[in-house]
Amino acid sequence: MNRRHFLTAVLAAPWVAPLLPGSRAAQAAPAAPPSGIAEMQARWRTLLAPGTPVPPAGELLALSNAEWKKRLSPAAYNVMREDGTERAFTSELNNEKRAGVFVCAGCALPVFTSEMKYDSGTGWPSFFTTIPGAFQTKPDNGLFYTRTEYHCARCGGHHGHVFNDGPPPTNQRWCNNGVALKFVPLKA
Repeated sequence: MNRRHFLTAVLAAPWVAPLLPGSRAAQAAPAAPPSGIAEMQARWRTLLAPGTPVPPAGELLALSNAEWKKRLSPAAYNVMREDGTERAFTSELNNEKRAGVFVCAGCALPVFTSEMKYDSGTGWPSFFTTIPGAFQTKPDNGLFYTRTEYHCARCGGHHGHVFNDGPPPTNQRWCNNGVALKFVPLKA
């Protein structure tokens, strides 16, 4: 094994390890989420405070790199505009347990609700489903296997990857970079 392949394997280990049988992510599967996924996806607006503005997914947001750099933190710019990845266990959103909605940090499009979140044990905010129409997906062949990458449908910002090792009934793990999200808590 040459040095380049060795370094690639070492750098890939944190992303591949959660997929292996017996991993912490596989052992940390929570109780099954509510069975009515379609109803959950349909009622996401009830988790927003009355009058909260919601940009439509179909209203595309196109900005220059300079405008994105003004709008996003350096870490968010790296993840969302350069397809970077934040370090595991660094996002405050891992421990967010209040009722509310997670929105794209780039354009404020609602993408997940607190009901969709679960603790995958991977170190990134994880969700078992999304708000319909929030994301577009594409294959990512950047590692030793093909993953499914997802981007905001409105601004094109990179959020993370979706895996098929999540809890029932979807068996999905939408593994999101915390810097690509903002949390809007439900206010009575």
